[in-house]
Amino acid sequence: MKRPTRLGKFARLALGTSRIDYNGRFCMSSAAAAGMRAFGVDRGLPFPLEALDSASTILMLGSNVAETMPPFIQHLKGARDAGGLIVVDPRRSATAAFTADGGGLHLQPLPGTDLILLLGISHVVIHENLADTGYLRERTSGYSAVVRSVNAYWPERVQSLTGVPAELIRETARVLADGARAGGSYILTGRGVEQHVDGTDTATAAINLSLLLGLPGSARSGYGTLTGQGNGQGGREHGQKADQLPGYRKITDPAARAHVAAVWGVPAERIPGPGLPAVQLLKSLGKPDGVRCLFVHASNIAVAAPDANAVIDGLRSLDFLVVCDFFLSETAAMADLVLPVLQWAEEDGTLTNLEGRVLRRRRAITPPAGARSELWIMARLAERLDAPSTYSEDPETVFEELRLASAGGLADYSGIDYAMLDRGEAAYWPYPAGSTSTPRLFRDGFAHPDGKAVLVPVAPGRRRTPDNPAGPAAGPGGKAMTLITGRLLEHYQSGSQTRRVPELLAAQPEARVQAPSGGSGRHGHRRRLAGVRGQQARGGGVPCRAEHRHPAGDGVPALPLPGFRQRQPADRSRH
Repeated sequence: MKRPTRLGKFARLALGTSRIDYNGRFCMSSAAAAGMRAFGVDRGLPFPLEALDSASTILMLGSNVAETMPPFIQHLKGARDAGGLIVVDPRRSATAAFTADGGGLHLQPLPGTDLILLLGISHVVIHENLADTGYLRERTSGYSAVVRSVNAYWPERVQSLTGVPAELIRETARVLADGARAGGSYILTGRGVEQHVDGTDTATAAINLSLLLGLPGSARSGYGTLTGQGNGQGGREHGQKADQLPGYRKITDPAARAHVAAVWGVPAERIPGPGLPAVQLLKSLGKPDGVRCLFVHASNIAVAAPDANAVIDGLRSLDFLVVCDFFLSETAAMADLVLPVLQWAEEDGTLTNLEGRVLRRRRAITPPAGARSELWIMARLAERLDAPSTYSEDPETVFEELRLASAGGLADYSGIDYAMLDRGEAAYWPYPAGSTSTPRLFRDGFAHPDGKAVLVPVAPGRRRTPDNPAGPAAGPGGKAMTLITGRLLEHYQSGSQTRRVPELLAAQPEARVQAPSGGSGRHGHRRRLAGVRGQQARGGGVPCRAEHRHPAGDGVPALPLPGFRQRQPADRSRH
């Protein structure tokens, strides 16, 4: 927690730049945007994780938690035992297999049709009178527009577009409604439905469905989205995003700027305006009017960023590249200067987990000689830059400043302190000073001025076909195949850490495309996958090995993303 807030302050005051952003742009930005426009605030899970244990029904879309977050699977057991676990996944994933033997339903839509499927389920909820009309009348706005938007998506039509049988669509709606009236229903989304060109609208469709059923803000039900990493929530709350200040405040809000400036002890005009989102920022690397010097903190953008080859070219064109990391990643290998820093087990601090709970983190091992905390590095740099304000290297002091800066914001931490966390108290934000923790958001209202949630009508974009240049080219026999992505049990993110563990690397040593049975290419043979829109000519292909696996599902090739290098980035020929 201390690093996001300090990085935001350091960039804006010590460096005087608006050009700062975080890797959540590649992860949860669609879900965050959907949550903000529906609820007025974004918190991954607006309820405690343990609340899922007693649920009658859980609908999970776009997440294979059995392999990517194994401890999470225990929280699905109650719904499975009740026959109410519903998993939406084009593949027969390990999580989808958890619905077998009466555990629930597995819906296998065609890739990219999640939004249409959600509109079809909402259609059934409305037209079979399964909606919570009292909740909709008292706690939401926008119902009429959403009714009109789903009218064209009756189950039989949705079946023709998604491949999911109409009766399964109807059964899903009924099971969700029954669960909401019984032990509780939850709808959970993950990156699989969010990282689309229409990801924000797909997440919005899931939120709309939850609102139709009266789930958010109720005592035993809810909607949530699963964060992909430990402090994914904290990273987007406290000033590391291009458009935010601590407390989930908008950097364009004069009152927010004045409040944070007073805590920092500087004039409000000293704080720059909004910067560029990460993808746009990385596109500007090395350009005449773009970024010429880049300071990277524990992010392996040479592997993990979108259009990584273009990012590598941008890194090569910089005047100066500095990387803070605890391993020599592909990005660090390109740097002019590498600053070895502490990893999570080597330092004290806090983090905010996926349920919005602030946790105390204590040093478990002694760091190697020469490694420094990023707080220490920023404090020393601020001294040499004669930066305004103060830059402590003590984690508790930084957290105390965060408490003050977040006070009154959406993500208010002012009532949380180290003593409370050291006692093991459950501290969920918002937690204003003099108030109490908020394990369940929205019980008394939503964060919009009128206290209501907003149902936002959404619709799918133009369907991609071989005749549409924006879509994939047709494969053999004129049939287009859509490649989906995912993660592996053995590797995490770009693999900077997991690829250094011999056992994990031996288990998954290279990029492998999980081809459906009957797909082209023999098992174990090398293949090169061309990108959509003819990107092969632009170096957009991915060399990988074909692996025919039953879980791939019929006609759905999948490429898990363990972060294997597709190109050697270490050579910076400009030197």
